[in-house]
Order: sequence, then C-alpha cells, then structure tokens
Amino acid sequence: MKEIKIESTLYAFQNLKALPKDVLNLMNKAIHAREKAYAPYSNFKVGAALLLDNGEIITGNNQENACYPSGLCAERTAIFYAGSQFPDAKILQMAITAASEKNKTNKPIPPCGACRQSMAEYEMKQKSPIEIYFMGETGAVFKSNSLSNLLPLVFDKSML
Repeated sequence: MKEIKIESTLYAFQNLKALPKDVLNLMNKAIHAREKAYAPYSNFKVGAALLLDNGEIITGNNQENACYPSGLCAERTAIFYAGSQFPDAKILQMAITAASEKNKTNKPIPPCGACRQSMAEYEMKQKSPIEIYFMGETGAVFKSNSLSNLLPLVFDKSML
C-alpha cells in the first residue's frame, strides 16, 4: 500500500476590514443576500455573491422547503442563475457567508459537498479557477484560489 498525501492551501483574512476593497464589496453583497434567505426550518441563513468576467454580480441565498431535499443552497442558487442568464460568462470570484439563529457563527463556513461539486463543474466548464471567499457571520474570512483546494478529488465528466 502506498500513502498519497493531498494538501490544500487557504489564505486567512482576520476580518472583513482586512479584505481588498473589491472583495469586501462582493462579501457585502453576499451578506445582504444572506439576510433575505428563506430558512424557516434550519434557521441557518446563507448568502452568496458571484463576480462574473462581464462585470455582473449575481447573488443567491438558501431557499428551504418543508420537503428538505427540494430546497436549494445559496451557492447553487447563484451559480445556476448565472449559468442560465450569462452562459458564456466566467465566474471570477465567489463570496459566501453563513449565520445561524441558534449559534454564533464566527468561524468560516465552507460550502457543502453538493455545492462544491456544482462549483467544480463550472470551474471545469470555464477552464479557469474560481476564487472562493467564505466566512461565518463575523470573524475570519478564508480564501481559496480554486475549488480544487476544497474538493481535491473531484468527480468530473472525464469519468463518465
């Protein structure tokens, strides 16, 4: 048996004030989207904002349903809207923020597995990485230069 080591590199900003101005603007759009999330079951609101290469900023938030699998995460809401409205645009950056009504979220909250897989599809489609910034309600903001840091063993179309 052979051991295989997989490493990821993330960057940490102490708080929102430490972000570059353009990223702060994107994160503020994600925060605004988070505040409008529909999360009556989990009480866990998530907002996402995407910067496209055409200058458009697309936002999304989680939309829950009493039939839980019928809901949709903020990241996929934004990505799928961008894909349907701007199919040739590349996603340059994504900002994600999450807040719980039950607990203080002061640590960065990464995207769930389903969202990571969807994000991977768009990175492969556009043949360029997406910078991903994520945070809780307050505190540090993590940055990944590519989805591959968050999902190193990706399932893609080459496997079909």
